[in-house]
Amino acid sequence: MPNDQDAIALEKKLLEKQEKLEEEKEKLEELKEKYKQKLEDTSSLSYEEAKKEYFKLLEDSLAEETARIIRDTIGEAKRTADKKAQEILVDSMRHGALKIIAEYTVSVVKVPDEEMKGRIIGKEGRNIRAFEQATGVDVDLDEEGIIRLSSFDQVRREIARRALEILIKDTRVQPFRIEEIVNQCKKEVEKVMLEEGEKLANEAGVYNLPADLLAILGRFKFRTSYGQNLIVHTLEETKIGVHIAQEIGADANIVRLGCLFHDVGKVVEGEGSHVKLGVEMLKKFNIPQEIVNCVAEHHEDKPFSSIESVIVHIADAISGARPGARYEDYEEYAKRLTDMEAIAKKHEGVEDAYAFEAGRELRVIINPGKLDDAKTVVLAQKIKDEISRASLAIPGEVKVTAIREFRAVVSEAS
Repeated sequence: MPNDQDAIALEKKLLEKQEKLEEEKEKLEELKEKYKQKLEDTSSLSYEEAKKEYFKLLEDSLAEETARIIRDTIGEAKRTADKKAQEILVDSMRHGALKIIAEYTVSVVKVPDEEMKGRIIGKEGRNIRAFEQATGVDVDLDEEGIIRLSSFDQVRREIARRALEILIKDTRVQPFRIEEIVNQCKKEVEKVMLEEGEKLANEAGVYNLPADLLAILGRFKFRTSYGQNLIVHTLEETKIGVHIAQEIGADANIVRLGCLFHDVGKVVEGEGSHVKLGVEMLKKFNIPQEIVNCVAEHHEDKPFSSIESVIVHIADAISGARPGARYEDYEEYAKRLTDMEAIAKKHEGVEDAYAFEAGRELRVIINPGKLDDAKTVVLAQKIKDEISRASLAIPGEVKVTAIREFRAVVSEAS
């Protein structure tokens, strides 16, 4: 059978080729060993030593390449360093503010000319009304060359100051633009408060606090206690308290945190004293009980539970009582204005409320979808009566202005 013969012949040929390949393989192995021996004889190194030497040379070669990449990277960094530094500085200056915010109730913004002041006022005063409504501050335009911003709330006033300075540079002053700029400035001030909170904690020697808690501490920058800025007071008290604790062998870390948080309730919204509000807030952040006790007891509202609480109380008294520390008592004044706003805000249909003119005027922003004109008039009178019954009014008549504004915005898609 011819087919079987062909298959046998093909198989024989393949076997011959396989044998030939095996022979070639053996020759290659012999040649490899020969060159290996020759390499060892020539270099006076064993095969393993030669291999190590080769890898070392390879490593050196790669090291040179790595060094070159590093040099190139450093060169690029040097070329861009100045630009990056400028960006960092500009951003820091843009979000920065004064070392300590002025401890009064008025901020002053310069205007280049009376024409710009006219733009700020707007047709029939619509721009200035929109600005006051968006910021919650009172605007005084009577003095030439400047605009005075008045508010007992220093955060509001700082937002208004920044917004007004941007509007003056921008020159595009209109209600919608005002609201846009005010919202932008609110975000900037929130960033400032976070940065200031972190700075305050670090200067007090406290680290790794939650960001939300740092932002609350940052409000100290815009808050005073009897005319004494809370950042200054807190740092001063912390230094005094820690020094006392170290001298007498008390727990300096508990005192440090107790001093840092002792007045935190003054920048927290809610009902009750700043001690009560501070204690409740610290418990939400799971602050250790020993530190919470220092805050709860620093005005002797409760009996002292530890030597550390006594030290926080003493340090607070020293910082507040030293000559020149507190020179203006408007704590009750600020509380009265806050209470007036709270009375208005508790009513249904009220979106916001702002006290002006040292409590002589209260402006109430009404949601037009919830109250009509007639109900708005009734509500204004009701709020006024409640303020009088609560004995919050100062001598003279209190003016309650309820603002109900309806807007319809239609935009055409391009």
